[in-house]
Amino acid sequence: MNNITPTDQHIIDATQAWLKSFIIEYAICPFAKREMEQGTIAFRVNHDSEVADCLLDLMLECDRLDTDPEIATTLLIYTDAFPSFDGYLDFLEFAEALMVDRGYEGVYQLASFHPDYCFEGELPDDPANYTNRSPYPMVHLLRESSIEQAVASYPQPEEIPQRNIELTRRLGLAKMQALLAACHIG
Repeated sequence: MNNITPTDQHIIDATQAWLKSFIIEYAICPFAKREMEQGTIAFRVNHDSEVADCLLDLMLECDRLDTDPEIATTLLIYTDAFPSFDGYLDFLEFAEALMVDRGYEGVYQLASFHPDYCFEGELPDDPANYTNRSPYPMVHLLRESSIEQAVASYPQPEEIPQRNIELTRRLGLAKMQALLAACHIG
């Protein structure tokens, strides 16, 4: 990525620390380590605060993935938008609808992360929410073909979410809070 400011680099460093110390270390996503080691994860920092601008950036990133096969996946990190989790969920609805409208359904998939992520029906302090809690609001834009390829070679991929829930609950809330807090570098 070109023209990364020191502030953006700080945000990327925090995101990479979260990936390494939690997502990869605890195999929350068993496919992340390979992509991180190969350098095929793109990190994009977005400072927009308006939903329309964030949606435009998402479409620009889809265009970028269309033309750059070297990027396996992108993390779009929103630093100034979506301080509330409910506002973030509204954005995700718009984003998913836009992906369908633009013909990206079945091409790219969105995974969602937010500092206050809370699964529907769960209490906010349930450690399982930390499987989707991140240092900043972000969306993970994945190539559907890569997902299909990865899960085809992984035994029982449908068990990953339940394993993650059990793991985070076993580790406990204090551990989950400490892991996320440690990612705020500087």
